[in-house]
Amino acid sequence: MQALEWLRDSEVQNCPWKQSSKAQKYYKQAAFVFILKKKRKMAKERGLISPSDFAQLQKYMEYSTKKVSDVLKLFEDGEMAEYLQGDAIGYEGFQQFLKIYLEVDNVPDHLSQALFQSFQTGYYIEDTVREDVVCLSDVSCYFSLLEGGRPEDKLEFTFKLYDTDRNGILDSSEVDRIIIQMMRMAEYLDWDVSELRPILQEMMKEIDYDGSGSVSLAEWLRAGATTVPLLVLLGLEMTLKDNGQHMWRPKRFPRPVYCNLCESSIGLGKQGLSCNLCKYIVHDQCAMKALPCEVSTYAKSRKDIGVQSHVWVRGGCESGRCDRCQKKIRIYHSLVGLHCVWCHLEIHDDCLPAMGHECDCGLLRDHILPPSSIYPSVLASGQERKTSKISQKTMDDLSLSTSEALRIDPVSNTHPLLVFVNPKSGGKQGERVLWKFQYLLNPRQVFNLLKDGPEPGLRFFRDVPDYRILVCGGDGTVGWILESIDKANLPFVPPVAVLPLGTGNDLARCLRWGGGYEGQNLGKILKDLETSKVVHMDRWSVEVIPQQTEEKSDPVPFQIINNYFSIGVDASIAHRFHIMREKYPEKFNSRMKNKLWYFEFATSESIFSTCKKLEESLTVEICGKPLDLSNLSLEGIAVLNIPSTHGGSNLWGDTKRPHGDIHGINQALGATAKVITDPDILKTCVPDLSDKRLEVVGLEGAIEIGQIYTKLKNAGHRLAKCSEITFHTTKTLPMQIDGEPWMQTPCTIKITHRNQMPMLVGPPPRSSNFFGFLC
Repeated sequence: MQALEWLRDSEVQNCPWKQSSKAQKYYKQAAFVFILKKKRKMAKERGLISPSDFAQLQKYMEYSTKKVSDVLKLFEDGEMAEYLQGDAIGYEGFQQFLKIYLEVDNVPDHLSQALFQSFQTGYYIEDTVREDVVCLSDVSCYFSLLEGGRPEDKLEFTFKLYDTDRNGILDSSEVDRIIIQMMRMAEYLDWDVSELRPILQEMMKEIDYDGSGSVSLAEWLRAGATTVPLLVLLGLEMTLKDNGQHMWRPKRFPRPVYCNLCESSIGLGKQGLSCNLCKYIVHDQCAMKALPCEVSTYAKSRKDIGVQSHVWVRGGCESGRCDRCQKKIRIYHSLVGLHCVWCHLEIHDDCLPAMGHECDCGLLRDHILPPSSIYPSVLASGQERKTSKISQKTMDDLSLSTSEALRIDPVSNTHPLLVFVNPKSGGKQGERVLWKFQYLLNPRQVFNLLKDGPEPGLRFFRDVPDYRILVCGGDGTVGWILESIDKANLPFVPPVAVLPLGTGNDLARCLRWGGGYEGQNLGKILKDLETSKVVHMDRWSVEVIPQQTEEKSDPVPFQIINNYFSIGVDASIAHRFHIMREKYPEKFNSRMKNKLWYFEFATSESIFSTCKKLEESLTVEICGKPLDLSNLSLEGIAVLNIPSTHGGSNLWGDTKRPHGDIHGINQALGATAKVITDPDILKTCVPDLSDKRLEVVGLEGAIEIGQIYTKLKNAGHRLAKCSEITFHTTKTLPMQIDGEPWMQTPCTIKITHRNQMPMLVGPPPRSSNFFGFLC
């Protein structure tokens, strides 16, 4: 279609053949085919889409809530069926697919064209050259591979997509198409694909277990559990089976490493596979022949309960020094040294006899649940006292229902850590953190929030005494976990720490866990967690009661405040930021870029002042008493539970404590002081996230917010400290809860105390403290 438009706009229209409609039609067709082939050749030479295009596509998918299966239904049976040409769609239909799936109004032309060309297979209708087409199943399969979800579901979905004749088997041509798709995925991910095709072909042959020359659905699903590299090469996440299977992930190695199977070098910067559980390393082609993983995450016999043994794996000695004799572990162009996957000691082969049999789990023992502390419930019930090992059927049941099948008996005087990771937070950082924790701790302690949410982890640890929770994600992820803890009705509410992977990370800043994880040593962070203290953080309920109007409000993002609530100027900036990020996610792929966008929106807000004279559009009641705003000219009001907003801005400002004030001015006021509006007393009030009070601050405009953020001004207008607040608005205004903005029509908003949640505060920094209330 684009080629024909080019022809219409070019000088070809002035050629002599224009006089003959038949000759003109023939020439256009010939020119179109020529341009089409040239484009395909260019796309092939270019290596399909560029790395920047692929990164942009991933960013769009990160903010989309659609599933491929949902979009596919629209094309097969719904409103998009008009774009379907057999099993193919043209460029216009492809654009519609992207718009629906990525949930954006306009996908950049360069991205949609590059993607469309990458899917071209050479199939088009030569008799009626109208437009080029791509195979819809190819498109659907590719995007399904990039989606999150269970590997089993993806495998079945992939099988059905490529079983084009719907006969329940994959013949040789259909299998070949799957290999092409995996090659495409490998190229997108910047893999070394020079020797990949024969490996894939050999792998696909081995999947045909009965040697029939075709692959059935049962064989395909079985391959996902038994053919080691299949899930990795399909772009799917491995699941924890605990039956000798490695949990492979693709990895490039910046230092010399050697294959644990063939013991030859993988090569600097080359792609290999590394096991998350034991750090076993192999070439891609060696993965299918690799020895079983020696890591067991739970005790499978009575003799293994209570006593943890070392599990030694050859190689993987990153420190290069023996922990037994303190001498160097030299590589000598081969695999040398041993490392224990539980205590992480690294030793020479010659030092192994001097090491004891029992493993104490090393420096991180306070956090680790060793396999000896996790065992099947059946071993404790007395039903199988005559046998020392559990059956294969029981092992299969464990994979299906871990929380019911396994019992936890932690080592005394330890605080086992339950880790929740949001892999999408912090770009690739979230995924790397997930992999690292699977090695540092027992993988059964580490849960991927994108798979099943936090509920399985909370059920698994329900009866564990003295455990802690570490949330790896942004403030939104932390709020999700706290709400899930509320709903779980746990017998023991564990304290929660934060590893900040988001953009603002205001709660993590207040709890002294930093403004953002930048690849620091996770072992050091876990040691800091051991010395952390518990503080009970207030949480607040928000009830929004809209008035009857013709206008429609956006959905209210949360019903609970953990950090802050605001109306007016800062919510307007956040709302514009939110809209732009949803429309152009590729422009918001780093913390620095996000801050620059905030600065741009704040600048335009300071010029246009969309929330000017806010006090005329709302009234405020604190604990039933009206708050006088008549002498102020405000553009925003912020209600603070913590002294950090917008990624580190303290709107309440710093307060110097009187000398010798141990407990703080807030405790001196007493529990009866629910409302404080006296300006002189407010000057001495210190924010405290556990005093069951909120701080209310007035904001003059975007310029003042910028001055507070850059420390040119200490604070906004301190209006009140109170335990309950009600807003009445008379027009549509921007609002936000914990950084999530929305536009709200006239309404009444009630904020009341909900409960308190135990949170872990990091150790004080070596320099002077930033937030006084945590001293």
